[in-house]
Amino acid sequence: MVKITPNPPATDETVSRVQSARNKKLDAAANRALDFYLKPTPKKETSDNPNSIFRIAPDVDSECLLASLSEKLAAANAMISDLAFDLEGSRRRVAMGILQVIEVSELLANRALDIVEVR
Repeated sequence: MVKITPNPPATDETVSRVQSARNKKLDAAANRALDFYLKPTPKKETSDNPNSIFRIAPDVDSECLLASLSEKLAAANAMISDLAFDLEGSRRRVAMGILQVIEVSELLANRALDIVEVR
């Protein structure tokens, strides 16, 4: 019976220095490629990162963050409240549900702002 595939090449234990160096370079390149995808290094936040539009400065204290959150929730409350009163039927009930979630979130943010420790 005739084999379809040829015999594998005979492995010679003596490999030339050029072939050994080439194998080491290929192994190193493969390891770098695998490390790039499987072990990514965490990126530092830089000001010239083109992928992020909005960024919070890392040195902002929690009181400032909570105050800003409270203001944003108040603005969202005003917008959805205005919208809800222009709607009718099930759409109005959906908007009123969103309004209630925003109001509860605003209460939570204000309470957290009241108990935050000032540095």
